[in-house]
Amino acid sequence: MPEKSGSTPSRRRNRRGEGARLREDIVAGAVDLLEETGDEASVTLRAVARRVGITPPSIYRHFADPAAIMLAVVREAFEELVAVLRDAHAAAPDEPRARLTALCAAYVEFARTHPGRYRTMFGGVWMPDLEASSVTETDLHSLGRASLELLAEAVSGCAAAGISATTDPDADAVVLWLGLHGLAHQRLVTVSFPWPADVLERIVTSAARLTRG
Repeated sequence: MPEKSGSTPSRRRNRRGEGARLREDIVAGAVDLLEETGDEASVTLRAVARRVGITPPSIYRHFADPAAIMLAVVREAFEELVAVLRDAHAAAPDEPRARLTALCAAYVEFARTHPGRYRTMFGGVWMPDLEASSVTETDLHSLGRASLELLAEAVSGCAAAGISATTDPDADAVVLWLGLHGLAHQRLVTVSFPWPADVLERIVTSAARLTRG
C-alpha cells in the first residue's frame, strides 16, 4: 500500500547501545537537508525525523531543539576541517613557513571543495537565537577554536625560527584567519575575478608578519 503523504517511514527500534548511532543519523539527516536546500529553516524536527525514518519526539532524546541539531552539524564540520588541516600540516616539508602555508592552502581548499558546509560554518546560514534556543555563548565560542590554535602554533613556529616578526601569535592568527576567510568566501561568491596568482602567499606573509622566504 502506498505511504500516505507526510507520514514518517517506520524504523526498527534501536538495540541497546545504538543510541549514539541514531544521534549520528539525525546529524547526517540534517546535513543532507542543508546540502539540498542551503537553508537552515529546512532543518526542522519533522523534516529531520522524516529523513531519518523516526518520529519527531524521538529526536528529543538526543537534541533539545533544531538549534541543537545545527550546533552538532557545525561542530562536525569544524572537526572535519581540523582533520584536513592536521593532514596538511603532517604532509608539509619540515620547515615552519612551509607548514604554515600548507595549513592556509588547506583551509582555502576546504572551503572550495565543501562550499555548503563552509557557508554553514561561516556564511551566516546558521544564526542561533541565544535567548530562544538551547545553544549558549560557550557553545559558539568553542567552535573553530582548534583550527585557530593550529594557525597560532604555526605562526609561533615561524617566530621561533626567526622568520616572523610577530609578538602576539594568537592575535596574528586571528588576523590571518580573517584574511583566509575573506579569500575563501569571495572565491565562492565571485563569479569572475582576476585573482593575483600569489594572493594566498601575500595574505600569509602579511598577516603572519613573515620577514623572509
